[in-house]
Amino acid sequence: MVPALVIRDARILTGAERDYERGSVVVEGGKIAAIGERVEVPPGAEVIEGAGKVVAPGLVDAHTHLGISEEGVGWEGRDTNELTDPLTPHLRAADGINPEEMGIREAAAGGVTTAVVLPGSGNVIGGLGIALKTYGMIVDRMALRDPCGLKVAFGENPKRVYGDQKKMPSTRMGTAALLREALVRSQTYLQKIELGRANPDKTPDRDLRLEAVALVLRREIPLLAHCHRADDILTALRIAAEFQVDLVLEHATEAHRIVDVLAEGKIPCIVGPTFGARGKVETKEKTFATPGILARAGVPVAICSDHGVTPSSHLRLYAALAVSEGMSESDALRAVTIWPAQITGIAGRVGSLERGKDADLALYSGHPLDLRSRLELVLIDGRRVPGTTGA
Repeated sequence: MVPALVIRDARILTGAERDYERGSVVVEGGKIAAIGERVEVPPGAEVIEGAGKVVAPGLVDAHTHLGISEEGVGWEGRDTNELTDPLTPHLRAADGINPEEMGIREAAAGGVTTAVVLPGSGNVIGGLGIALKTYGMIVDRMALRDPCGLKVAFGENPKRVYGDQKKMPSTRMGTAALLREALVRSQTYLQKIELGRANPDKTPDRDLRLEAVALVLRREIPLLAHCHRADDILTALRIAAEFQVDLVLEHATEAHRIVDVLAEGKIPCIVGPTFGARGKVETKEKTFATPGILARAGVPVAICSDHGVTPSSHLRLYAALAVSEGMSESDALRAVTIWPAQITGIAGRVGSLERGKDADLALYSGHPLDLRSRLELVLIDGRRVPGTTGA
């Protein structure tokens, strides 16, 4: 039995309704057992003095390719895109993740305790994503939500990949048409399944591709739409409305240009990667002002790394840069903790420090978004993560 752990007399940024200028957190059995200004220290508990330090929720990186785009191993570690078919909804990111990959380990040591891992954006439909903890050896045990969404892509990537192969899509029209066709086929598949309940002879053969798309049509998971340009974002909105499915915008580089439309529909946006050079025409409008503009308008927003485009382990840097471009400090911290957890459907367990939630937290020498602050301790499910000074 692992003894309880208490971080005492720290400033606590909970990500929930109330913060504490001087409070304590009790971790027991992998959960937050108590939190507040006055808590009882369990007998035999390990006590960490937190005076002058800050406790915050573990960071949530809502769009990564951790573990399927492995660092330092070249071709062998590239499992992000199955570039042989533009429609691969039945692929599961979970099947390509190496949980001991360097990027995952560094993300955890950098305070990122939860990550969403997605297939890439080379296909019109890339496959099913997974939300998982960044510490462990068995993906199934690390999983928080699997699947957490179906990845689709608009814009340059699919038309470049398949246009070069002289296949459809070679245009934005072709991308939208293929996605609509897949959704319609899945609608028909669901209708046949329903007919089969009354007449088993009419039950269709099992189709893993259509089953995956059906999860979106049943609104069990959202459509996770890779799109940078405003016109591609509007195409994603158009198709989501046609089929009455839930939509999350991934990257959303030009979302600030149509913020009124997104605010009206409360369309979640996962913004990034914004750090680094503009690698293609679609990203020429990127700015760290985007998350703040969206948040002020009431749009659900998260800041992501898109690891390995930019490192997940530097997620708090990207949030700090959003602050430098006008986002409030409190909103920027929420954009890498509770808001991505809410968008991903895992906020019942992670994203904020509340009694009964998973003990995923970090102890800093100062405010998490002050880059002079040293990350001293990271806990995932109450376990110390190697690579921090308190480990």
